[in-house]
Amino acid sequence: MNNIPSVDLADFLSDDPKRKQKFVDEIGTAYEEIGFVSLKNHFLSDDLVENLYKEIKAFFALPVEDKEKYEIEGLGGQRGYVSFGKEHAKGKKEGDLKEFWHFGQKPDAEANLPEEYPENVEVKELPDFNPTGMEAYRMLEKTGIYVLRALALYIGIEETYFDKWATNGNSILRPIHYPPITEEPKGAVRAGAHGDINLITLLMGASAGGLQVLRKDGEWIDAIPQEDELVINVGDMLERHTNNKLRSTIHRVVNPPKEDWDNPRYSIPFFMHPRSDMKLNCLEECVDEEHPKAFPDITAGDFLHQRLVEIGLIKE
Repeated sequence: MNNIPSVDLADFLSDDPKRKQKFVDEIGTAYEEIGFVSLKNHFLSDDLVENLYKEIKAFFALPVEDKEKYEIEGLGGQRGYVSFGKEHAKGKKEGDLKEFWHFGQKPDAEANLPEEYPENVEVKELPDFNPTGMEAYRMLEKTGIYVLRALALYIGIEETYFDKWATNGNSILRPIHYPPITEEPKGAVRAGAHGDINLITLLMGASAGGLQVLRKDGEWIDAIPQEDELVINVGDMLERHTNNKLRSTIHRVVNPPKEDWDNPRYSIPFFMHPRSDMKLNCLEECVDEEHPKAFPDITAGDFLHQRLVEIGLIKE
């Protein structure tokens, strides 16, 4: 396998039970084998994608002092701007060669959450930045719900099991800017080898190149989707909840060849998190004699806090 498998959400949404089961089997098998797929026929329109890229490029082109006004202390980087080199991969000291922005959940009034999410940060210079970002947030969230429904069926639990936890969940939309590289990086890459924290990640912009996935045999392969596809991977929370049945695969964003250092790179991952009170205890459907329980019980909120400390966004 030299590229990640491609799946079609239209199969799952069709009225044909065989097509629906085909999608369930394809994505489930891919997530057991490599943890990544590319997905076509998601809910993002071409116009929305184009507008979002226009807005985020305009934001990252603002003067540094204007962007830094939106870096809010005390939020662990969970809303607003995070400046260049602040985040690093777990276990690494070198900061990644990127700056980014965070849009977060605006929950329903009746969500009955055990916590209060921070407010999103409004960019005053760009009146369309926040509305466009949140429209994309909703379409990615909708796509993610259907992917989780397929995975629930694959695991053998009720199809809408994840709906309650992922709807109004602590999900994050992160537009990232990897600026041109101006000098030989000292041990740093655009994004160091890491696994994602969350349930699943839906990634826009991987077609720009640089994303690599670690195969079971230890070989790195390029993840190259079609222009209109999202790359969707399993995160550590889902790996843990399924007792290692579905794989959270290590991946990275490598620096481009030297002749391409002048080119910036943009990507937009949507990190789909559940509500913080979701228990990530290993599902009984995924535990047997051959696969004993591999992880202690923990809630999503406690697990997230641990990992934000490990990657340097929360200081303790």
